[in-house]
Formats: sequence, structure tokens, C-alpha cells
Amino acid sequence: MFRSTLFRLSVLVAGLALALSSLHAGAQDTQRRGRKYKAPPPAARIEVTVLRDGSGKPIENAAVIFHPIEGDNDRGVMELKTNFDGKAIIDVIPIGDTVRLQIIAKGFKTYGQDFKIDKDSLAWEIRMKRPGEQYSIYKAHDETAESSGDKPASSSKDATPSNDAKTSAPNKQTPPGQAQPKTN
Repeated sequence: MFRSTLFRLSVLVAGLALALSSLHAGAQDTQRRGRKYKAPPPAARIEVTVLRDGSGKPIENAAVIFHPIEGDNDRGVMELKTNFDGKAIIDVIPIGDTVRLQIIAKGFKTYGQDFKIDKDSLAWEIRMKRPGEQYSIYKAHDETAESSGDKPASSSKDATPSNDAKTSAPNKQTPPGQAQPKTN
């Protein structure tokens, strides 16, 4: 009898404790406690297709690197590899951001360009070129190569010959390490 009374009393005390704890929990100020949830900004779905320039065939396992840019600051790097179709898909870059896209594939020139993300779905097709001959100022170049953009952009210092450099023909400079021709 003593045991059954003790058991009933302990159940009653446990029930009261549970009721009091629920009242205490309901009285707490839930508006100021805990972390406030902030929904992520809407993100764009970007699909990049990497192809060979000559044949149009996809390049597998090319590194597609995204650099989200905020002002002049790079906010990090996200790198993907292309699949067997030459595609890389990312869907975490917020709409309205600027992203610097860089593509590196073995045996091809590195590609890089900045893009403004202004739509919720974008698809870019990038044609990778084989590396060309290194540009040299010591070789003669035809005008078509200069107009097609194969020549790197020259600075104003390189564009005009210096006044103290003696030249044998207009617009030709003497390579360093060679004697300058005498003009009479």
C-alpha cells in the first residue's frame, strides 16, 4: 500500500512539474531569442558549355572557375569541372551580381571574361582556341594579324618610338643588344 501511494504521488508531482515547465516555456519572449532567418537572395542558373573552336566538339574535364565580384573585391572562388558534354552548371550565384568567368583546359588558351548576372537562367557557349605562336616584336607581322586581335594591346610607350632611338627605316626599332645603324 505504501508503494502504490508513493507511486501515485510521484506521478502527480511529475505531472505538475511538466505543466509548470510548459507554462514557463510559453511565457518566454520568443521574438528576441534565437537567430533570425534571412532567406537567401534569388540565384541564377548558369550553364557553361565549353567547346573546341575548330571542330565544335565538347571539352571534357575543363576547369570552369567562377569569381563573384563585389565592387573591386573578389568574394571567393567556385570551381567546377565540365562533364563529357562539356557542360558545367551552377545555381548559387545571386541575380544582380557580377561574376568573373575563367576557363582552363589543357592544351587550350585560358579564357576569362566578366559577366553581369541579370536573368534567372543563363547559358554561355565558350569556344576555346589552341595556343598560337608567341608574339614577338622582333619579327615582321602582316596587317591582318594585327587587325584580328592576335597582337597584344600595346601601351602608349610601345606605340611610339622614342626620340633618342636612331632608326634605319620608319617604325622599326633596333633590338636590344645590337648596334644601332648610323644614318648620314
